[in-house]
Amino acid sequence: MNNANTFSGRLVERRLRRGISTLRHLREEMRIVDEQLAMMVDEAAEKELRSLVAETPFAAFEHRDAQGHVDALIRHRERIFSDISDLERRQDSLLDILDH
Repeated sequence: MNNANTFSGRLVERRLRRGISTLRHLREEMRIVDEQLAMMVDEAAEKELRSLVAETPFAAFEHRDAQGHVDALIRHRERIFSDISDLERRQDSLLDILDH
């Protein structure tokens, strides 16, 4: 193996290690978001029920506010999922480079 291939291999390995670390971080973030989302969905459902029973503007506001937080967290989760998918594809490409 010549110097250029050795350097290239080390660069790919460094990127793979960095990617593994990032994946670990993103998966942990996804786990936390999933836990938060489960709690927030329950809370939004409870506030929706209260809103239907109370029929007050404040109860309706509380429900809309809680649902807005759920929707935002769902969008955040989708971004994390997309980041994980993109990073996994890049990792696969780097592994393909090492195999050649």
